Amino acid sequence: MRLIKKTTRRAGVAAVALALAGALAACGDAGNDDDESGTEVEVEENAADEFDDGTRMKELADSGGITIGVKYDQPGIGFKGATDDMPVGFDPEIGKILAADLGIAPEDITWKETISDNREPFLTSGEVDLVVASYSITDERREVVGQAGPYYVTGQQLLVGADSDIDSLDDVKGTEVCSVTGSTSLENIEAEGAKPRGFDTYSECVDQVLNGTVDAMTTDGAILLGYAAQNPDQLKVVVEPFSEERYGVGYSLDHPEMCEWISDTLEGAFEDGSWEDGFAATLGKSGVETPEPPALDECPAA
Repeated sequence: MRLIKKTTRRAGVAAVALALAGALAACGDAGNDDDESGTEVEVEENAADEFDDGTRMKELADSGGITIGVKYDQPGIGFKGATDDMPVGFDPEIGKILAADLGIAPEDITWKETISDNREPFLTSGEVDLVVASYSITDERREVVGQAGPYYVTGQQLLVGADSDIDSLDDVKGTEVCSVTGSTSLENIEAEGAKPRGFDTYSECVDQVLNGTVDAMTTDGAILLGYAAQNPDQLKVVVEPFSEERYGVGYSLDHPEMCEWISDTLEGAFEDGSWEDGFAATLGKSGVETPEPPALDECPAA
């Protein structure tokens, strides 16, 4: 039985419109709020009335706030500079789409820096309400937390120095390759014969490649392209994708009703163009073509 009660649905379910600031400069509709990343979100009015009593969505909508875990060191995906007030990237855009459906504006979101190794602990402890942090869906993770989606599908590649001789997976055998501790990328590259090195953050890993301490970095291609774009004379992305990484939205298994809500909101964003606009405003700036939205997994039976 569905626990989500939607008495009315505006086109696209998510009721969110994201676009580049320049394209929307002439728009001045009441109820729209501009956030600091240059996108515009339309916040659902009276959102709490649309959810059943006792659901986590109702509680969050009534509270007027939500805590979302995102990465702070992945250009294009989730990044927050030392002087920035809020993170920017495709994952924060997805977070804002979800929050807006609860009637929560961007300025009322509490962003929590979330590294790969603490995503499950943050969800199970209630430290965050959602995790949108390049969070690849796996059967093992779904034993511990809920993961709805995917909202994006990418593939694992390698980031190497501009003068590196590594240009195929065969070349990584016996070399040191870094990624973040707790990521599926480390498991995958170890299976290819590399010596895995784990770090707390991607930025630490990139620094190791830049200074020559390790031979390569591996993670999702979209993330690597962001780093290569920041250091075009020093870094390059090599090899065809050798895995499929399906990014999902993490939620606590204490609130299983959230899966259907997340899926409905994502589906609406796919349909109304806000997902595409959010991608173009973030990852799209690295030159990556906007892909077709992925098919969403079925939610577990309640």
